[in-house]
Amino acid sequence: MAKDSYLLASESVTEGHPDKVCDQISDAVLDSVLKQDPEKGRVACETYITMGLVIVGGEITTRGYVDIQKLCRKLLTERIGYTHQKYGFDGNTCSILNAIHGQSPDIARGVNKKDKKKLGAGDQGLMFGYACRETPQLMPIPIMLAHGLVRRMTEVRKKGTLKYLGPDGKSQVSIEYQNGEPKRVRTLILACQHTEDVVDKKTDRISKKARKEIIDVIARPVLEKYLDKETKFFVNETGKFLIGGPQSDTGMTGRKIIVDTYGGAVRHGGGAFSGKDPTKVDRSASYMSRYVAKNIVASGLADKCLIQLSYVIGRPEPLSIMVNTYGTGRVSDDKMISVIRNNFELTPAGIINELDLLDASDNRYLKTAAYGHFGREEKGFTWEKTDRVKDLAKYLK
Repeated sequence: MAKDSYLLASESVTEGHPDKVCDQISDAVLDSVLKQDPEKGRVACETYITMGLVIVGGEITTRGYVDIQKLCRKLLTERIGYTHQKYGFDGNTCSILNAIHGQSPDIARGVNKKDKKKLGAGDQGLMFGYACRETPQLMPIPIMLAHGLVRRMTEVRKKGTLKYLGPDGKSQVSIEYQNGEPKRVRTLILACQHTEDVVDKKTDRISKKARKEIIDVIARPVLEKYLDKETKFFVNETGKFLIGGPQSDTGMTGRKIIVDTYGGAVRHGGGAFSGKDPTKVDRSASYMSRYVAKNIVASGLADKCLIQLSYVIGRPEPLSIMVNTYGTGRVSDDKMISVIRNNFELTPAGIINELDLLDASDNRYLKTAAYGHFGREEKGFTWEKTDRVKDLAKYLK
């Protein structure tokens, strides 16, 4: 490896990974509540899944009603594909336990205000947002490629291109950077759940034919120009991946926070997103900080931008703002903080209004629960818009 080179690895998981199944259930519950009760609905929903069992718990206050049994079974079977025990889990026959109760009144008194503009933060915490010029989406390239691989894995499974694939799967990509620029994939890891059909009886491992198909059909179309003759491929390195999903590993909401964000390229505040309504700044302020950072980079004020916001429960304004442009800023980082304060509303009410976070009409939160919350171009990802570029570009003068 060249003198000025370094490696950065990022991973992602399919929608059938146990942790992501839980994220999707929690966010589907949130969507259902917000559709019925957008103004007063409060959701902090956690899901746990293991062999033959789903537990949905947490704190929810709403004037609406969510049929947890129906929601879980539809999601597990129709969306994700856990329809048969050959995949280690059957959403039609699994047990589902509803352990939801109301929100703590001690928390509610800090959040709910008569004046909606004074809505308090739902908890203390620190949140990060980031943007850089490595990809058109202004995201780090390792996490975008990792997401692309598991998306492709799911696509070829659902289309029947590789009929032997199951819902569970993971990817990991190590990118070699030279002089700060991404140049090549050094190693690629794919873990693809599969059926018995493609196990070589002599070796008791996935067949060479299936391994080659996985590389050619899943990996090569996604990684394209970043592959070279020295790239190393690791596919189902234990030999086979028959037992997957909740049968092989328990899942819980919020355990894939690095997958959800920037793939380890920058810091993370620690708070998970899924299952939390927008009054929880763990989620909404992370979306806002991404929105601010992306607009700063898109406007040309910096080539890289990391933003940290911090809050205390019950108070609307952030306690602190930190900016790091890694020496790429066209203005100082101190001035950038003033730019942010003058151009963006950072209270929970302001964030909710700016990003339209109470609109769940298109199941927007369920969409976020797999393949990352950032760098997405689908409808509803309002924190990805770059509509403040003109407002920020004037600071270049």
